[in-house]
Amino acid sequence: MTAIVTDRREKIRRYVEETGLPFDVLIDERRDVIRAYGVWHRVGIVTWNRARPAAFLIDPDATIRASWIGGNQTQFPSADVILAACR
Repeated sequence: MTAIVTDRREKIRRYVEETGLPFDVLIDERRDVIRAYGVWHRVGIVTWNRARPAAFLIDPDATIRASWIGGNQTQFPSADVILAACR
C-alpha cells in the first residue's frame, strides 16, 4: 500500500517518523499524480488544491481493478469497501 499526499515534504516526513506508518508515502507537491488519477480538486488557491479522498486497487501489471473517489473532503472509503474490492 502507498499513500499519496500533496503536503510539503518536511511536514510529511515528520508525520511519518512520529507515527511509524506501515506503508510508503509518495509526496506529490506538484500534484502530477493526483491529476493523472483524476482526483485533483481545485478549491481556489494553490495551497488548497488537494486531492479528493480516494482509494485505488492496482494489480502488479498496473491495471486499476477497483477505485473509490469521495465526492468531498469528508467522504472516505470504509475498510469494508476496500477489503471487499481486494477479494
